[in-house]
Amino acid sequence: MKIKLVFIILFISLSCSDKKQKNENPNIVYILADDLGYGELGVFGQKIIETPNIDQLAKEGMILTNHYSGSPVCAPARAVLLTGIHSGNNPVRGNDEWKDRGDVWSFEAMFKNPELEGQRPMPDSTITVANYLKLNGYKTGMVGKWGLGAPNTNSIPNNKGFDFFYGYNCQRQAHTLYPSHLWKNKERDILNNMIVDKGALKEGLDPNDIESYRIYNQSDYAPTLMHDQALKFIDRNRDNKFFLYYASPLPHLPLQAPKKWVDYYREKLGEEKPYIGDEGYYPNQFPKATYAGMISYLDEQVGEIVTKLKEIGKYENTIIVFTSDNGPTHVAQVDIDFFNSAGIFLNSKKTVKGSVNEGGIRVPTIATWPMKIKSGTISDHPSTFYDFFATVSDIIGNPLSNETDGISYYPSLIGKEQKVHDYLYWEFPAYGGQQAIRIDKWKGIKRDLLKGSADLQLYDLSKDPKELNNLAVNYPDLVDKMEKLLKEAHTKATIQKFNIPVLDQ
Repeated sequence: MKIKLVFIILFISLSCSDKKQKNENPNIVYILADDLGYGELGVFGQKIIETPNIDQLAKEGMILTNHYSGSPVCAPARAVLLTGIHSGNNPVRGNDEWKDRGDVWSFEAMFKNPELEGQRPMPDSTITVANYLKLNGYKTGMVGKWGLGAPNTNSIPNNKGFDFFYGYNCQRQAHTLYPSHLWKNKERDILNNMIVDKGALKEGLDPNDIESYRIYNQSDYAPTLMHDQALKFIDRNRDNKFFLYYASPLPHLPLQAPKKWVDYYREKLGEEKPYIGDEGYYPNQFPKATYAGMISYLDEQVGEIVTKLKEIGKYENTIIVFTSDNGPTHVAQVDIDFFNSAGIFLNSKKTVKGSVNEGGIRVPTIATWPMKIKSGTISDHPSTFYDFFATVSDIIGNPLSNETDGISYYPSLIGKEQKVHDYLYWEFPAYGGQQAIRIDKWKGIKRDLLKGSADLQLYDLSKDPKELNNLAVNYPDLVDKMEKLLKEAHTKATIQKFNIPVLDQ
């Protein structure tokens, strides 16, 4: 009788414990690749670059086929993600290097004077998803590239909701993956690397001799250092709820990758023409092998994050979102045609990174959460970066006190009825000035707005994902509707550099 009673008590105890675990808010790991194209993952159709760990995530979770970045370049995409405010309302609408401070592109000048480092800050009033989660009991950490406020401002990760930060404050610094320093919270972590100026291969050096490139591959590789800190953050918070924002600099240029991956793809791809460099990026003897290696190294790191979560018993109740900040780069040393980087979209300098075309803003996205998301599922729901804040709020069940432009896509993740945006909106004050809008299957684009007013181009994405056939003349009523919504979505930029004058007339 005593044995039976002990068994009943034990069964009730375990049942209550299991029920409590199932109702616990999840840990959140958001992995943001940098300039990763829609077609650069195996599960999204890539044939050359190998990404088995990310592909496995897709098998264990959900592929979001219609997920969009908030902007076609770095800083505004990240601002939209963290604030839930789209680029027609967001204070950060483009990259702003804050040039009036001095020589902001010199690695040496920035090392000597941190006042030259970083981008123009977000306003002090800005509330981020990290602020929200911290208030709701989460330990919050970030590794990787920030780009939303210089070290001498209030707009640094530790002042915007992150308990822990390790990485690049400045996105210009991320133009080398062997930097002079990274930031650990509010202090610089000096690395064992020389400062190497960008530019072409030095005159007299043989472009076919590996020794000519030795200076561009040094001791402390930033993606490895940041990854190690991410794993440590997860490990020390094994008994806490945590949010990790993993903003990898990969595969954004420069072309610098671990030797083992470069060697792997050299053997796979064979001989190739060296890239001798320019004023923007370093030379590289094996550009295709290195670019592929950068993506496979990121994939390796994703696998190690999953392994760590399983090791500490947190994988089942952790939601992992993997995505990219925008489409693939358009520079010559990355052969986007060879890799078919934009996937089902158009591989063109004018339609990838820096463009509001699908190739610039539709991003490869995967979500896993074994406790909630069914494995091997697909969602075609149109969603975007500015939905993430609302989604997090929905998941943990605590309404937001601040306004965002987002709609939670949590119902879509768990297979329930999903509320749909009336429209998705993008505004980008660079590359000529652009606007875009999506309503259901329809996409509207305006270009060259810095020159004045422009006609709206209309595309049916269900039949024309490459956006080649402008149907505006066939659907005047839809064009008129989009024109009105474009005006509705836009507010005047608070930073002069981000103004598109014609939109405020």
